[in-house]
Amino acid sequence: MAEALGAEDTSVRLQAALAIGSNPEPGFLEALVERCAVEPDFFVRDMLSWALTRLSSEITLPRMRQELDSERTQARSQALHTLSKIGEKSAWAWITRDMLRDTDDEVARTAWRVAVVLVPEDAKKDLADELAGQLGRGDREVRLSLSRALVGLGDVAAPALEEASVNPDPAVAAHARATELLRQNPETGFDAALDEAKRVVALGPTGATETAEDTGAAQATEAAGC
Repeated sequence: MAEALGAEDTSVRLQAALAIGSNPEPGFLEALVERCAVEPDFFVRDMLSWALTRLSSEITLPRMRQELDSERTQARSQALHTLSKIGEKSAWAWITRDMLRDTDDEVARTAWRVAVVLVPEDAKKDLADELAGQLGRGDREVRLSLSRALVGLGDVAAPALEEASVNPDPAVAAHARATELLRQNPETGFDAALDEAKRVVALGPTGATETAEDTGAAQATEAAGC
């Protein structure tokens, strides 16, 4: 079964991971961990993590701890992902600032996600401050992940977002404002929130309000046939 994890056919690898997870045996630990570091398919990687969660945490957690120090970025990212699935709160101590600031976007995004899952109440403010320090980073997907992490922290993130919303860097300020909009109204789409935030940053709160009022008035006039 362990050999099937490295099969050329993606479906064979997926079925192998499913079979191992369905009948968990400690002897498969190393094969699962090693495959996590090199598996190219997202769905297979997710199944590998699931299979790892099916093993005893007494053997899985120490092995995940080792992978967090791996030189392979995918090994680190997948170990973090698996920790988020296991949800063992004691693993919070393993989430370092270096991981949250990792230069590899995928590692950092996964670290943000697991940090929000594991962070104790008394450390949430510090985590919010740390995450807010990276507002404006990366492409759309990276920024969306960071916003979701900050929203996941709840009200404790509000002061950090407020401070960042007046950052002289317009990308940081807009990202902070968009995240606060999402925090207040989770139903708001990220792109819509970001567009609104960029408009406020560009025009200023007063200018943005006046523009919105002018647009509303024009639309009302047009609807009335004037």
